[in-house]
Amino acid sequence: MTYLLLSIVASSWILITFKLFAKYNVDILQAIIVNYVAACVCGLIAYTEPIKIYSITQSNWFYGTIILGFIFILVFNFMAITAQKNGLSVAAVASKMSVAIPVIFGIIVYQESTEVLKIIGIIIALIAVYMTSIKTVGGISIKKEYLIYPLLVFFGGGIIDTSLKFMETNYVSKMDIPIFSATIFGFAAILGALTLVYKATRTTLKISTKNIIAGICLGVPNYFSIYFLIQALRNENMDSSTTFIINNVAILLVSTFVGILFFKEKLILKNWIGIILAIISILLVTFSI
Repeated sequence: MTYLLLSIVASSWILITFKLFAKYNVDILQAIIVNYVAACVCGLIAYTEPIKIYSITQSNWFYGTIILGFIFILVFNFMAITAQKNGLSVAAVASKMSVAIPVIFGIIVYQESTEVLKIIGIIIALIAVYMTSIKTVGGISIKKEYLIYPLLVFFGGGIIDTSLKFMETNYVSKMDIPIFSATIFGFAAILGALTLVYKATRTTLKISTKNIIAGICLGVPNYFSIYFLIQALRNENMDSSTTFIINNVAILLVSTFVGILFFKEKLILKNWIGIILAIISILLVTFSI
């Protein structure tokens, strides 16, 4: 449970950092790339064994980290496009509702428990995620021609969490978690840098110290959010579906309350109902363990 709590804290800090990006006009793409570099460095520092490139490339999980690094960058870009074309609420709902994918995967593939309390808690959690994320009274509106982008965010986010669970269970030893995480972030950084180079060929590119500092501030908690989540998934007393639900809903609650207290965000009635439902879902899922 300690690792789960630490994962929630680290992931919530990521969302808080993104809120500060908007306040200080940080270039998100540049910060994201630096963030992956910083997260990779954290993993290399945390790895206690000698770093041998050949041994890493021969690991069973190596090619999986290349794919995950690629998906990390893709999902980030799809989220940015979704926010531009359909609004921030649509992007938020799509990314947070993706928790349904690893939950279903855990229940089907790993035959995790399907107690009545747990299933009710999962359903309520998904409703809570939607209602807490909506910032307009009328709900969300998705333009048909741009429907593909939130769908890609939904499936991309779900694939990331599901892949982490699958690889953690089958290929990654406890000792290799830091270097496994570092490798994912390393490939994401390389692919992100290529994206930045491509952008530089089309427009004028100016890299500022502000964006680098912002990326480092994002990268450190980003590394630990993955590290602690993988450790939490190793808890034999808690199903992965339970871990993912509690993790995602708790992050949503923490970030929402931080938004109210420190960023003076205003909530509509739907948001408050969503918060109440989120608390109920966590209690139901927790009591079903």
